[in-house]
Amino acid sequence: MYVEFVQRCTLESFLDCHKRAFRYLGGVPAEVLYDNMKHVVIRRDSGQVDFNVELLHFAHHCGFTPKACPPYSPWMKGKVERPVDYIRESFWRGYGFSSIEQANRDLFAWLDTVANTRVHGTHRQPIAERWQQEKASLGKFPTSEYDTSLKIFRKVYKDCLICFDTNRYQLPHAAVGKKILLKIKDGTIRFFDDDRLLASYPQAAGKYQFVGNPLFSELLKADREQSRRKYGRFKGQATRGLSIGSLFPQVMYRPIAEYERLAEGGGVWTN
Repeated sequence: MYVEFVQRCTLESFLDCHKRAFRYLGGVPAEVLYDNMKHVVIRRDSGQVDFNVELLHFAHHCGFTPKACPPYSPWMKGKVERPVDYIRESFWRGYGFSSIEQANRDLFAWLDTVANTRVHGTHRQPIAERWQQEKASLGKFPTSEYDTSLKIFRKVYKDCLICFDTNRYQLPHAAVGKKILLKIKDGTIRFFDDDRLLASYPQAAGKYQFVGNPLFSELLKADREQSRRKYGRFKGQATRGLSIGSLFPQVMYRPIAEYERLAEGGGVWTN
């Protein structure tokens, strides 16, 4: 048995717990049985299970097959839920702690001295002894670690910013118009253009915050080609005033009578 307390049951922490459990148990099982939690099962359609895509990628990387309990199936769900009752009654009831780190230290000590040394009610052997017999059937660990970061794509707007969770993050101007991969984990956001790391920021606390790097603004100012495209003689008419030093370029003046005539149907409208 492996158990661990986490502060939040996010998909990232859920997959990280898998990796630590495999290390603790000494290998990767061929199958992993789950209850129908959203991190595992997205929906069921005519008896078919749609698994969370990220979980499927993780399972393929590690080399196991995910299995979901059928709804309303106590003969299978008991295998998932019975250990929870055992932990609650044998460890959790009456236990007090001051931090999650302390709780996990005490929990791991309980696993080694109580939970995994008891005689199991099914095969009538100490669990640790039986596990040594079955350990050889486990698969090997993957040669590379799976990145369990939350992964999403966002477009870089013309102001060199990406918005995530109501906060704005500044990126190099060369990334404008591209779809960038964001990897969020442990309070850090990393921004990738394909496999190239563009920037890394601490995740903003609160809402509607701006997080930037002054270096990116300096690089934009130093890019002469960018300035030529933006402010040169061939740029769009909408920004013409920026290149002539005025936001009020000269326009054609017409008497108000001309507009009154058109409004009364006295002229031909053009598209």
